[in-house]
Amino acid sequence: MTTSRALWLTGIRRAELKQSGLAPLAENELLIESRFGAISRGTESLVAEGSVPVSEYGNMRAPLQDGEFPFPVKYGYAVVGTVKAGGAGLVGETVFCLHPHQDLIHVPAAMVIPVPADVPAARAVLAANMETALNGIWDAGILAGDKVTVVGGGLVGLLVAFLSAKVPGTQVTLIDVNPDRRTLTEKLGCRFALPEEAQASACDSDVVIHASASSEGLATAIAVAGFEARIVEMSWFGEGTSAVPLGGRFHSHRLSIIGSQVGHVPALRRARWPLSRRLETALALLNDDRLDDLVSGETAFDDLAGRYIGILSDPDTLCHRIRYC
Repeated sequence: MTTSRALWLTGIRRAELKQSGLAPLAENELLIESRFGAISRGTESLVAEGSVPVSEYGNMRAPLQDGEFPFPVKYGYAVVGTVKAGGAGLVGETVFCLHPHQDLIHVPAAMVIPVPADVPAARAVLAANMETALNGIWDAGILAGDKVTVVGGGLVGLLVAFLSAKVPGTQVTLIDVNPDRRTLTEKLGCRFALPEEAQASACDSDVVIHASASSEGLATAIAVAGFEARIVEMSWFGEGTSAVPLGGRFHSHRLSIIGSQVGHVPALRRARWPLSRRLETALALLNDDRLDDLVSGETAFDDLAGRYIGILSDPDTLCHRIRYC
């Protein structure tokens, strides 16, 4: 029997590499040898802390996840690998799939997307986060010429700012408490501001997207929104709560707050956009060399169990890449 190794979370802040056998390849399945993976720090941190609310166990289940919340659970959703066996004419192709961290995997052929020739395999691990960012700007309804503010310069916030800046005529500002984000933000074609700088300037954004997962960030989003502007909340707090300043300018400016979550395509697109089309589009949008700067570190899979919790705990982590070979 072919064996594989996978990262399992076995308790709060406890990670282990476990070996198991792979069953014979089923019809319509592919055998994929992993080359690269990526850690989604925000979501995986909540999983590692055991902070997925019981009410959300079903909604937060990752594709092809093994185990059950809270523990033990095999969690993750970014693998780029080479098809070694199976049908669908994909043997030898480099593909992306939503799968936990594992070195050799069986995946239904319908769940893999070929990586475009102009996107390096090492960058393609950003696809799941780019898909989240794409869904967010759809929910935001950004139009040509809009003044857009993104609060939170983590990986998703930076990708949202990157996509927003591609809409013709937009003026995009990214707000973050870390001044070291300035150079990267400007390289992506956006302005950068610290929270105090942004709130001291004109507060007239047409669209504000919040991705800092903090009450302070949400307060900043409300503070910089223009009259009757839309605020899109992209953070996920797990079992946590957020203080929302609903007094002051929230009411006088007739602001609205909506939630954005990648599990569903926005209603206005849902009839024409299956999840596979959205993921294909996210992969195609990665054909930009500037996005390589969003990879903040890399770890060999053999060393992942020992380093995993430290990676999640580092506030400077953007995309931490896993190298399998």
